[in-house]
Amino acid sequence: MSLPSRRRELADVLRELGWTVHRRSPERAGVGPVPTTELALLKQVIDVPGSTVGELAQALGLRQPNVSAAIRVLVGRGFVVKESSPEDRRVTLVLPTAVGRAEHEAIAESWAAPIREALDGLAPEHRAAIEQATEALAALHGRLHALEAGGAEIDASV
Repeated sequence: MSLPSRRRELADVLRELGWTVHRRSPERAGVGPVPTTELALLKQVIDVPGSTVGELAQALGLRQPNVSAAIRVLVGRGFVVKESSPEDRRVTLVLPTAVGRAEHEAIAESWAAPIREALDGLAPEHRAAIEQATEALAALHGRLHALEAGGAEIDASV
């Protein structure tokens, strides 16, 4: 199989895998389903606490009004809070709450559990290959984000 067709096959498999995982979006007791945009925002706020709405929108490739609306929902659920910047009171920062961190962890675990179960059911050589590919897949994810943000140059070892 040629390199272009192997890369296409990889892209197809990753797309289908992503869709399968996405469809299994967890619904948490007492919270209900959390839309994908809100999940992505909560993770971004946890990863980069103190971001502005504009920074969150840029990091996730979303429109600022959509991020503002989703942040209002996350605030309403008690997952994040908005605070004025100590350096400039006109700037609003978004920070995770303990409830938001706990919910994010519970959601991450509810996604990870079926993946672990599926991995356990694979042949040992397939499981080992997938586990070995984790770093490379993380680098691919970083590269896709860089390209999305318009960064043509990125350290290939990321």
